[in-house]
Amino acid sequence: MFNLFLAVSPEIFIINATFILLIHGVVFSTSKKDDYPPLVSNVGWLGLLSVLITLLLLAAGAPLLTIAHLFWNNFLRRDNFTYFCQILLLLSTAGTISMCFDFFEKERFDASEFIVLIPLPTRSMLLMIPAHDLIAMYLAIELQSLCFYVIAASKRKSEFSTEAGSKYLILGAFPSGILLFGCSMIYGSTGATHFDQLAKILTGYEITGARSSGIFMGILFIAVGSLFKITAVPFHMWAPDIYEGSPTPVTAFLSIAPKISISANMSRVSIVASYGGTLQQIFFFCSIASMILGALAAMAQTKVKRPLAHSSIGHVGYIRTGFSCGTIEGIQSLLIGIFIYASMTIDAFAIVPALRQTRVKYIADLGALAKTNPISAMTFSITMFSYAGIPPLAGFCSKFYLFFAALGCGAYFLAPVGVVTSVIGRFYYIRLAKRMFFDRPRTWILYEPMDRDKSLLLAMTSSFITSSFPYPSPLFDLTHQMALSSYL
Repeated sequence: MFNLFLAVSPEIFIINATFILLIHGVVFSTSKKDDYPPLVSNVGWLGLLSVLITLLLLAAGAPLLTIAHLFWNNFLRRDNFTYFCQILLLLSTAGTISMCFDFFEKERFDASEFIVLIPLPTRSMLLMIPAHDLIAMYLAIELQSLCFYVIAASKRKSEFSTEAGSKYLILGAFPSGILLFGCSMIYGSTGATHFDQLAKILTGYEITGARSSGIFMGILFIAVGSLFKITAVPFHMWAPDIYEGSPTPVTAFLSIAPKISISANMSRVSIVASYGGTLQQIFFFCSIASMILGALAAMAQTKVKRPLAHSSIGHVGYIRTGFSCGTIEGIQSLLIGIFIYASMTIDAFAIVPALRQTRVKYIADLGALAKTNPISAMTFSITMFSYAGIPPLAGFCSKFYLFFAALGCGAYFLAPVGVVTSVIGRFYYIRLAKRMFFDRPRTWILYEPMDRDKSLLLAMTSSFITSSFPYPSPLFDLTHQMALSSYL
């Protein structure tokens, strides 16, 4: 029992830390001695500390993976795949919180509960990654979605943030119902919800008639509900408006965290429930559609944050390529893509708040950024080139492994489409760099110096982006072990 407690201590700690942060904010927000900005800053630092301690507890619990697997095999599965995906999720959450401190000061953001609502969905996603049962999967998705609805509308003085939260709430209710309906159809057709039991049923017997139709529709509805959560085409319509209206740290969090948790969980579903190749065909179509729309729609945008939303949609298509393969190499390339995408997105959204301090809203306002702030322009350009997949940056390494896995599994149409859309998308990213280095702005803007937290964050992510291609062995070996453990 003590070993079981140690194995789940990260989840227990972050739940307790979230409640303590909430109580701390409620008590001190009613005190006349404390002002709001110091209170928000204190809660922010405590939230970042709680996430880092959870990360240390997770790292310390690595030797207990086998013990946890034996005790929690009914609902949760602990293995190397779970372990490293949770570490990546916590690192992304810590990076998101570190963006918030300067944002609170510049925007006069007075809501201390904003920080509380970041570790809360993180806890749900920590439970979703090892979820090995349809019930556990659905509960984890709903717990994280409820928090996302609130933090999208957390900037109460902004009508755009309120609109974003309202749209997310209304549109998010439909995939939740579809997902639950899919789980109920699979349970009604098989009488099981556990992934291991479903794998035995789907592979050990020949299912025909009404049961076959029920399983097919159940898998289809689960795929639709999950693809909506990660903004895959044709379920992407909510992403640009919500990403633009939400506060910038929230946009970064929504762009990274759900993709890590849902991709990790869907990889388990695709392994045990690949009934008739249904999921593979769905992911194949969504990959192609997401890559095409992400490349074409981003070129028509004029604001700063909306192209990043369309770029996120396009990268979902590239990441879905790993699911479409249905092989160990496909899962490995998917993990490499998620690792590199998370680092690039954190890097991009750490620069955007620094530019928006001076109310930079449109891409045209970035003219001559290289003359007024050359370091930010150079870092932003490197990130955009990595998004485009230009060597020798990490984005090229990611797309190379994804397309190579697609060719290895016989998806000869998927890889050329990915290459063509990647080339088309380069025009937009190169246009951004050209705007920063060669164009003249309508009005010259003097940018304020970037705060220390964002500077350190940019230094770490930029180092990873520039060093992954020359020395990819550590990431390649790490993801190979993760992919193997997911199949064992």
